[in-house]
Amino acid sequence: MAVTLSERAAQHVVDYLAKRGKGVGIRLGVRTTGCSGMAYKLEFADETPEGDEVFTSRGITVFVDPKSLTYIDGTELDYAREGLNEGFKFNNPNVKNECGCGESFNV
Repeated sequence: MAVTLSERAAQHVVDYLAKRGKGVGIRLGVRTTGCSGMAYKLEFADETPEGDEVFTSRGITVFVDPKSLTYIDGTELDYAREGLNEGFKFNNPNVKNECGCGESFNV
């Protein structure tokens, strides 16, 4: 499988990288934390991280460290605006439970 981006997420990444003036893509992963066990990490990559899996979705290069790929394989990254809030949303088919605040999950 792979990690993909929705059209809205891809456009947001393109706009943000243009505003930054640098960057080769985004890097996704997970870290142990929160009340449900794991939380997503997303950062803009200025160079290709050695050892990462590389995907391309809608023209955006997506880097994922091999350990995190187990937990986020098949995930679609979306960008949503809900009321006054906006941000990236992870549509992860592997999630079994999420905490009430939506900041962490388990598989």
